[in-house]
Amino acid sequence: MKRGFGSDNHAGVSPEVLEAIAKANQEHALAYGDDEYCAATEKLFQKQFGERARVFFAFNGTGCNTLCIDAMTRSHHAVVCAETAHINVDECGAPSRIVGCRLLTVATPDGKLTPELVKTQLHGFGFEHHSQPKVISITQPTELGTLYTIEEIKALADLAHAHDMFLHVDGARLGNAAVALNCTFREMTTDIGVDALSFGGTKNGLMLGEAVVLLNPALADGFKYRRKQAMQLCSKMRFLAVQFDAYFKDDLWKRNATHSNQMAQLLYKEVKDIPGVKVVYPVQANGVFAQLPRKVWKELQQHCFFYDWDEDADVVRWMCAFDTTEEDILNFAKTLRKLMAEKA
Repeated sequence: MKRGFGSDNHAGVSPEVLEAIAKANQEHALAYGDDEYCAATEKLFQKQFGERARVFFAFNGTGCNTLCIDAMTRSHHAVVCAETAHINVDECGAPSRIVGCRLLTVATPDGKLTPELVKTQLHGFGFEHHSQPKVISITQPTELGTLYTIEEIKALADLAHAHDMFLHVDGARLGNAAVALNCTFREMTTDIGVDALSFGGTKNGLMLGEAVVLLNPALADGFKYRRKQAMQLCSKMRFLAVQFDAYFKDDLWKRNATHSNQMAQLLYKEVKDIPGVKVVYPVQANGVFAQLPRKVWKELQQHCFFYDWDEDADVVRWMCAFDTTEEDILNFAKTLRKLMAEKA
């Protein structure tokens, strides 16, 4: 499969990550995270997020999101999220099945929750016939490629805490957000009141594995048992941990995210003025969402793979990755331009 714009998950693995895995493969090590690699990597996370951060490695993003929600809720609780949230659309009901809680979804114009939108779901507290709102969950960047500012995240954290709730961040592409906002991971999470974070790396150069980062220490109590029950405890966990070691070393995460963001900006520049093509959301991270005639994007998919996003509105999604090249962008835009002219 040649490079396309289907997903940053389609990209390979950064060479530095593969090298770290190979080095960890030289000797035996204790299983289930009781090894020197995991201990060292947890310290690296604490440098990024603060000394109180507790880190638990997991196999994938769905596992991290579900575990975070499990740590913050019981089955009678509810999670407020955007309609487009990954936990609502793309996780096959995992939080509801594993945790038993309810998702309270909110329609948003740009994928972002606001305090005003969240407040529409904050009722029924103490009323035993209603699921009790307990978590606000946001995605940074959102599934529409838009970004929350630091101030916007803090406002949601303040609202959550004022109602004895928690704030969860799905950070599958958190590196892309940090680069775009020119901030540290800590400034965007710990310092403004985020309680739990699903920290992703697979979309930014890792092979597999994500991390639950609990920034509210109270949530860590008993969490290791929850991870085991959720089937997210990896026996040879050192191979998950050392990937993050390479990820943080020499700011590999930043280089990869910077490149994919820049490629998205180049793609936006190349397609935004093509007659009949409309970019429908601000390009703030590494994704471009565009509206164009179906007959064109269906044919374009024969040249380069990508996903349709909203088939009813003829909106497609083009994702850039750490290994996307300028040549990929220019060739893609050239083909799109040609097809649009032919179908005009």
